[in-house]
Amino acid sequence: QVQLVESGGDLVQPGGSLRLACAASGSIFSFNGMGWYRQAPGKQRELVARMTSGGNTYYADSVKDRFTISRDNAKNTVYLQMNSLKPEDTAVYYCNGYRLSGSRYDYWGQGTQVTVSS
Repeated sequence: QVQLVESGGDLVQPGGSLRLACAASGSIFSFNGMGWYRQAPGKQRELVARMTSGGNTYYADSVKDRFTISRDNAKNTVYLQMNSLKPEDTAVYYCNGYRLSGSRYDYWGQGTQVTVSS
């Protein structure tokens, strides 16, 4: 069973930066893609950024030009670099990996809290 473990969440001031990391227990290339979702209190979980195994990326409009998803294949780790953070970025951030084999199979980390506040 693949495990995804996030780290890097913290309290940061508006305008600050954080880097989240998601370490997979196996090869990240066992997934068709990996990404980051977030869920703020009272809101639905939303996709923030995604990278396919081929390297194609997607970003939500709200984070374009501020967040960057990347990966380190040797470390089986996916990162989310978050710059120019805003209070509305406050949420629990979840790492996701998915596999497509007839159906879509999703794997989730436990989440890491990001709080943007002065």
